[in-house]
Amino acid sequence: MKLSARNQLKGTVIEIVEGAVNAKVTVDIGGQTLTSIVTIDAVRELELSVGCEVKSVIKSSSVMLMVD
Repeated sequence: MKLSARNQLKGTVIEIVEGAVNAKVTVDIGGQTLTSIVTIDAVRELELSVGCEVKSVIKSSSVMLMVD
């Protein structure tokens, strides 16, 4: 697959927390973590599980930051 997005980070899934409709997927990207909310259907279709390697693609118009 070719993408125009240049913000791609390789990592390993370290946690999946399923809710009623969505799942929170946490990825270790080399000592730091990245968390994404995806549908449970997406988790199943992508066959995501703890320990699998993924590429996270970040769409810059959708990035949000927060501080404690």
